[in-house]
Amino acid sequence: MCGRFARRSTQEVLADWFGVDIEDMPWFAPTYNAAPQSTQPAVRLNADTGKPEFALMRWGLVPFWAKDAKIGYTTINARAEEVAAKPVYREALKSRRCLIPADAFYEWQHAGGKTKQPFAFGMQSGEPYSFAGLWERWKPKEGEPLESFTILTTDPNELAEKVHDRMPVILAPHDYARWMDPGDPTRPPVDLLRPYPAEKMRIWAVDQRVGNVRNDDPDLLTEQPVQQQLF
Repeated sequence: MCGRFARRSTQEVLADWFGVDIEDMPWFAPTYNAAPQSTQPAVRLNADTGKPEFALMRWGLVPFWAKDAKIGYTTINARAEEVAAKPVYREALKSRRCLIPADAFYEWQHAGGKTKQPFAFGMQSGEPYSFAGLWERWKPKEGEPLESFTILTTDPNELAEKVHDRMPVILAPHDYARWMDPGDPTRPPVDLLRPYPAEKMRIWAVDQRVGNVRNDDPDLLTEQPVQQQLF
């Protein structure tokens, strides 16, 4: 699963990366410890122009038919092999696909006893990347509509499997447009939901402080020594 990630890239960097005019972006700051139920930027196609746009959404998908928003606590991730069949995700898969910008995601490995060692996974190039996501708009009986998202997961690559049995789906930049394009709703591009090449990624140990969602600072991504060989 993917339950925490970091996005240190500035708005200027992400505007250039996704080909969006920065003046059209909602304001958001970098985060080094994005957690479920937090509000994060996502990239989708504008319904009128068909061009990429940024939107702020809550992490934890709430389908349009939900009775309340509590379902979002259990929908932060969607398994790629199940997403087309599960009612909570299948309508979004047809026409509401999005990108979730990130620079790293975190996973924990048991290090003996109750100790868990957190690791970060990023690109060898140091560039930002994007998770494959789905988004929804839910309208409560009272109040403003809620837009939310989920991150798709798949089998781990050779790097991620050293720590966890799942990893988020990371899309190559040349696949961004195809993933977001509504195209034929009966044939969503599920072939893109595969492990990202391990040779393009790197893994490093990070501070235990990342386990506390109240900690959100650049030092969380600083590489830390590992006391014992865990791999």
